[in-house]
Amino acid sequence: MKNAQGQGQHLDPVCGKTLDTPEGRPTAEYKKRRYFFCSERCRHAFERQAERFRFNELARVGALMTPGRVRWGIA
Repeated sequence: MKNAQGQGQHLDPVCGKTLDTPEGRPTAEYKKRRYFFCSERCRHAFERQAERFRFNELARVGALMTPGRVRWGIA
């Protein structure tokens, strides 16, 4: 998403808050993707279970439900 200044909005993967300005916010990189957080508490929670949050993000955007793709581990 883009805000009025043309900068992208970022979603905190832990608590779901929308961050209009990620500058100065805690960040983490996982599997070549940078994640932005509203607080150090959310960043620490992400670092403890990064793969779970990444999997939830993929499911949210529909990447795991695309026709023709193998869906591993989904009941």
